[in-house]
Amino acid sequence: MSVFDKTVNRRGTCSLKWDVKEGELPMWVADMDFETAPAVKEAVAECAAHGAYGYNVLPDEWYDAICSWWKDRHGTVIRRDELCFCTGAVPAISCLVKRLTNIGDEVVVMTPAYDIFFHSIENAGRHTVESPLAYDGESYAIDFDDLAEKLSRPLVRLLILCDPHNPTGNIWTKEELARIGELCKAHGVTVISDELHCDLTDPGFDYVPFASASDKCAEVSITCISASKAFNLAGLQSAAVWSRNKNLLDIAVRGLNSDELAEPNAFAAVATAAAFGKGGGWLDELRAYLAENKRLAREYVSREISDARAVVSHATYLVWIDVSRITDDSAYLASFIREKTGLYLSDGSRYRGDGRRFLRLNAACPRSVLEDGLARLERGLRLYGER
Repeated sequence: MSVFDKTVNRRGTCSLKWDVKEGELPMWVADMDFETAPAVKEAVAECAAHGAYGYNVLPDEWYDAICSWWKDRHGTVIRRDELCFCTGAVPAISCLVKRLTNIGDEVVVMTPAYDIFFHSIENAGRHTVESPLAYDGESYAIDFDDLAEKLSRPLVRLLILCDPHNPTGNIWTKEELARIGELCKAHGVTVISDELHCDLTDPGFDYVPFASASDKCAEVSITCISASKAFNLAGLQSAAVWSRNKNLLDIAVRGLNSDELAEPNAFAAVATAAAFGKGGGWLDELRAYLAENKRLAREYVSREISDARAVVSHATYLVWIDVSRITDDSAYLASFIREKTGLYLSDGSRYRGDGRRFLRLNAACPRSVLEDGLARLERGLRLYGER
């Protein structure tokens, strides 16, 4: 029995994910239903036992753990002076959008994409320009002709990249990333690369940090990194921005400090240092478990739900389910499934692009919970067809 088969009761714990009605099964937000790595739990418990939770500075261990992790895991050198702490990737992205663009400017996003990108752009008075990914019925690819046209627009100042991609699970290749860097350099566009899912690749697969793909990529980009997704630490509000371009990093540092987003809470740095410093073995076990969960989900959908297809991916713990043979209104479909079965999924329409024909299922849960969720999905789609 795997440690990840353990069911953790999160009801009544002020969990965003589990603040649902009794009998409902939430499999929507990207939040794992596993306890974090033992090394992280021990570090946080030791910090809590101290009893004094005043203002904090970043310890050397925070810098050392991040730099060592990216060198050992991803073959990429990050220097201490290229990093700045922030309280989360989303706050950082929102801050950077405001610092790197002006009101009325345009920001390119390759869709379908993480919906909070649109909030960060549009809440700041900027405009989203979608560059839809090409979907052939089985997998996604970048439409470089469309991307080049969008990046050439006079008001486009920024591209928000998701590497690996949420929700499709694509791991962009070094060649693809280098081509993006060339286009952005040619058109004077800065890249914010959201790499929070980078450590959640299937065994045998690794991601390429955007800034490492080419000198041009490093020159035009600033990257958001964190242990929050891989080690389930989102509630501790700990992330970092990284750039090899000193001017971009200086802009980020000024912005994050001005917006009061650059000070760690008592547990943030401690948990990150423990995760990246001592959590490698635990993460490798997790990656194998998640890959098997995704495989089982794809096989179940293929076997039991003839009109749906789960897109094959090698990153994240999210299953992107094509329901285009059933509907082009995934928002209504997700609501119907929740009402009839209690299964709470993300409707794909919130991710724009072709998302209105997809559902997103979070497979980061014990296998028994996944099996329950898949059975509810089958029942919900069957009832939808019998209306």
